Amino acid sequence: MDTQHPSAPPCAQPRIPHQLAQPHSRGITHVTVRHTARFTVIGNHLAQHPQLSGLAIGLGVHIQSLPTGARVDIRTLADRFPEGETRIASALRELETHGYLARTRHRLPSGHLVTRTVSYNQPGATAVTVQKPRPTPPPRPAPAPTPAVAPAPVHPTVETPPAPATPPATPPAPAPATARARATAAHHTATTLLASLHRDDPRLLLPERVVHHLAPAVTAWLDRGAAAEAVRRSLTAGLPEGPLLHPAGLLAHRLAELLPPPLPTLATARTTPPEHPSPLRNCDGCDRAFRSPEPGHRCRDCRSNPQEAA
Repeated sequence: MDTQHPSAPPCAQPRIPHQLAQPHSRGITHVTVRHTARFTVIGNHLAQHPQLSGLAIGLGVHIQSLPTGARVDIRTLADRFPEGETRIASALRELETHGYLARTRHRLPSGHLVTRTVSYNQPGATAVTVQKPRPTPPPRPAPAPTPAVAPAPVHPTVETPPAPATPPATPPAPAPATARARATAAHHTATTLLASLHRDDPRLLLPERVVHHLAPAVTAWLDRGAAAEAVRRSLTAGLPEGPLLHPAGLLAHRLAELLPPPLPTLATARTTPPEHPSPLRNCDGCDRAFRSPEPGHRCRDCRSNPQEAA
């Protein structure tokens, strides 16, 4: 039988990396190369967040990779990504609700409003101010040697009798609680109230950063005489049904719109003249003493008796 000669050579086998050649039944296989430049460390709590949408996670990773001072407003992000401004705004609200973003509005001296955005790689973290090291002062020159001075002549001194002992001063009375201590206690009451709102409604579970942000507004209620329980009822009563997309904004709106009026000051109370009773006068009918603003009147009993009145 003749030897067969195929017309096409056999195909070369593709080169498979060693880590991919291992058999796996299912799941992903990672090919990891260590980064040496232009990389950002992202926590799994953001990349694998169970409640954030995929767009919110992607925007969170993108914002954390940007340098300080980069623009992250809705229009700039909509020009960068194919999603529209509506979806971009919704994703930013998700990041703000879960503590990855904080946006505050400030009014410039020119009257324009600007939005200041702070990105947190850890929810609940606080901004840390990096201080530059102080320059080391130059070493001081050594003092010049003091010339020797001849000792002064010794003169006889006259001893002065000791002054009579004075009684020890009375220690001052302890000062009352300072305004700083009262403000600290009010701030603690406000943060405790805000942190426990989720017991009334699970949707009001607030991050620690939001609790400290809303605490001054609650303190304003307490300074105006409102009880902590009254503040709680005002914040939790009549909440809308369904999920709350921005509970912090809802609470801030209620704290501002339902703020009670301030208590009257002591100076206002002193301006109100006190009421004095009418002086005692004698009745023209029975000569009995009774109180009347003007003389020449009869008492109540004489006025009720028509015969005596006549």
